[in-house]
Amino acid sequence: MERKTEATPIQPFERVKHNLTIKEIVGNNFIGGLSWALGATVGLSLIIALLTLIVQNVNFNLIPVVGTFISRIIDFVLATNPNLHK
Repeated sequence: MERKTEATPIQPFERVKHNLTIKEIVGNNFIGGLSWALGATVGLSLIIALLTLIVQNVNFNLIPVVGTFISRIIDFVLATNPNLHK
């Protein structure tokens, strides 16, 4: 069986300008990079704020566990490398 496909018209945002100068290419990519970085920064700050609110409202004793773990790591590093002592 033969499938019939109809060509969809090209949308305005899909058109590519072929006669761009280097200045225009760099400028477009710079603006795109700034926009991406700003979006990533805002998104990450919202996620961190949301996680902070969740952690504030959850009552669990995570700090002693993490503190003990870090303390054991520091003790091990100092015991195996005596040059780190002041």
